[in-house]
Amino acid sequence: MADTITAETLRFERELAAPVETVWQYLIDPELRARWFMGGPTEAREGGKLGFTFAHEDLSDDDVPNPERYAGNQGKAWSETITRIEPPHLLAFTWNDGDAGEVTIELAEAGAVRTTLTLTHAGLRGAPDAKNFGGGWGAHLAVLEKRLAGERVANFWTLHAEAEARAVAALG
Repeated sequence: MADTITAETLRFERELAAPVETVWQYLIDPELRARWFMGGPTEAREGGKLGFTFAHEDLSDDDVPNPERYAGNQGKAWSETITRIEPPHLLAFTWNDGDAGEVTIELAEAGAVRTTLTLTHAGLRGAPDAKNFGGGWGAHLAVLEKRLAGERVANFWTLHAEAEARAVAALG
């Protein structure tokens, strides 16, 4: 696990226990994406929309409600624009219609049944974005790692708090 967190850019690298094609499905397939991040309609083409529905209460295997600061987001849906797509190796999309940068996810083979995932969120608006998105991406990638390894996710929000603390520490 190698992370770089600055006020402008986040970069996360994870080695996942699945082949590239399987990890790609977890990025593109709305039902699989909902198991680790947010599901929503997918138009898998450059210029297409990538839908997101905030359903974080569903990310924990135990019955864990959203913390108060996120409680009002449950069910919120929106879409972002796919800026680049090269199946099954690259997916890039806007965040907040580009106001909060662009997310690029790259997949590379790391052996017969393993994948190196590199997620870069560039164009952040400063330390508050880096803390917020650093906590979010760190937690969501932890869930993806667990799902692909066949492990339980007892409490998404514990993972989120830990990732957010790492982001705060990295920012100084």
